[in-house]
Amino acid sequence: MNPVWMAMGLTLFAGMATGVGSIIAFTAQRTNYRFLSVATGFSAGVMLYVSFVEIFFKGAQALAERYGAYWGNWINAGSFFGGMLLIGLIDNLIPAAENPHETHAEEETRPLHDPSAPLPDFDAVDATVPKERELGVHDHAHHHHKLMRMGLFTALAITIHNFPEGIATFLAALHDPGLGLAIAVAIALHNIPEGISVSVPIFYATGNRHKAFLYSFLSGLAEPVGAGIAYLALRLFWGGSNGGIPPQVMGILFGGVAGIMVYISVDELLPTSRAYGKGHDSLLGLVGGMVVMALSLLLMQ
Repeated sequence: MNPVWMAMGLTLFAGMATGVGSIIAFTAQRTNYRFLSVATGFSAGVMLYVSFVEIFFKGAQALAERYGAYWGNWINAGSFFGGMLLIGLIDNLIPAAENPHETHAEEETRPLHDPSAPLPDFDAVDATVPKERELGVHDHAHHHHKLMRMGLFTALAITIHNFPEGIATFLAALHDPGLGLAIAVAIALHNIPEGISVSVPIFYATGNRHKAFLYSFLSGLAEPVGAGIAYLALRLFWGGSNGGIPPQVMGILFGGVAGIMVYISVDELLPTSRAYGKGHDSLLGLVGGMVVMALSLLLMQ
């Protein structure tokens, strides 16, 4: 199979997980918070391990071959922190109330899959939600206009987040399909709660499950769209006569991708995992993700 199409397919798979989250919100009898905690922690473990052990050093190796060990390592470190700065700026443009990784209380999600359940009193939910989830509950207003606005802002926030995530998945898969598969699975797992976060407010604003699913699904498609735009830009500005991307450009991009994934893991995934879970759920997921990623890399040698 053409490596570009394989990389795009893996990126599409990761992005479509927002739709999976929406389906879970509408079909599951109750939200399994412990599963979400372990899954989100697992995703963080995969991203952190592969960023520090694999991607960062691939970038350093490519840059050292072109600029020498000294300047290659300096450029790689700059690329790493440049990636963190990029995703940090994106985060800063998104209002905190619409953060796509905030959690929802059980009272908020029950009417999605049980039409006979009463619509929640969001003010009461905020007052009674357990302390460990208190920081993660959205402050919904009663009128539909504000709920719809919140849902659209959440979808927009996830769309913006998913552009660099799609680029990260695509570039990794383009360089190494096995590595790309691992990253795609990790990003897919962390996209599931995002799908829930889009579906909840849009459903309450419109009463339409199909519309809630559609917005959730479309927000995830930003990943393959971002990957496609990035690839075309790379081919246009840096592509050689054979269409290949110079190693030094890939090295800089790998450093940036490592920074983006570390930022997402520490700023978004781990706090979300802690908010969903109990006891050591978050840590178990984190270590499990690292172990699986380590075994995968060792077996692919």
